[in-house]
Amino acid sequence: MIRFENVNKTYPDGTEAVNELGIEVEEGTTTVLVGPSGCGKTTTMKLINRLEEPSGGAIYYDDTDVTDLDATELRRKIGYVIQDVGLFEHMTVGENVATVPDLEGWDRERIDDRVEELLDLVGLPAEEYRDSYPSELSGGQQQRVGVARALAADPDVMLMDEPFGALDPLTREELQDEFLDIQSEIETTIVFVTHDINEALKMGNRIAVMNEGECVQYDSPTALLNNPATKFVEDFIGPDRTLKQLRVLRVEEIMESEVPDEHRTVVDAFEGGEDAVMADGGELIPVTPGDSAQVALSRCIQADVEALPVVESADVIGVVTETAIRHRQAEEAS
Repeated sequence: MIRFENVNKTYPDGTEAVNELGIEVEEGTTTVLVGPSGCGKTTTMKLINRLEEPSGGAIYYDDTDVTDLDATELRRKIGYVIQDVGLFEHMTVGENVATVPDLEGWDRERIDDRVEELLDLVGLPAEEYRDSYPSELSGGQQQRVGVARALAADPDVMLMDEPFGALDPLTREELQDEFLDIQSEIETTIVFVTHDINEALKMGNRIAVMNEGECVQYDSPTALLNNPATKFVEDFIGPDRTLKQLRVLRVEEIMESEVPDEHRTVVDAFEGGEDAVMADGGELIPVTPGDSAQVALSRCIQADVEALPVVESADVIGVVTETAIRHRQAEEAS
């Protein structure tokens, strides 16, 4: 979908922002560019939609060199979400979301339907928020509108430059989870920039770790944690790699679809009422297939149970056990 071939970016003052970059972003996946400030990650992202131009090498979008494409038309095809949101304060939420479809000449009925669909998708019901102004929204709500606007023209590619960086930790985690759910539905190709390795591990299918303009490792989250390629990558990940493995591991990878008899009690307790409380007073909170093993382990300990029901669309589709989580954790650590 997007391919960098020996890409360089050098500024007139001699600053080398990107050096011999060669990575490929696969269609329908999320690639995260991560690294310290000044490593070249944002410059790399801006090369895709020609907010920056390469000094050497080539960037291909669907096998076409981006420099052969009209820059304005290219940017209209690519969604763009930034940390500061960039909503138009004088326009309503609905008008903000409709910006690119308006420019593309969509008819009014199609635009209205798309605005309603996207506001519902990002958790801002259209009947409640369409006519609000950005100043009337919280930071998290504004960022949701920013995501909806980026998706408005149904782009094949979306660029996200530290989109949740300015939010408080709780709102940030909530939006990360919501966006992962959205991505599972839309399967847009995403390039995501962050300086936070935990966010990179959570959001990315592939992660490019950058330092001083170079990509020092390009791998899956699991491969990155298990086999850091350099001392820099190892130090950047940090010492708690085992804990990070639990954040990367998804419940769907270790759950049991068939509920064993010995775990039927927790399933029956949940199906008897979502606010079920176990005999010892622990609250039983189910998990979803997309939840992390860390979340599942925490909830097992909180409820003092060996197993939790795994729920999808309010239906129990299996169980995940503390034993399975700890067994996988030991395997990854060995």
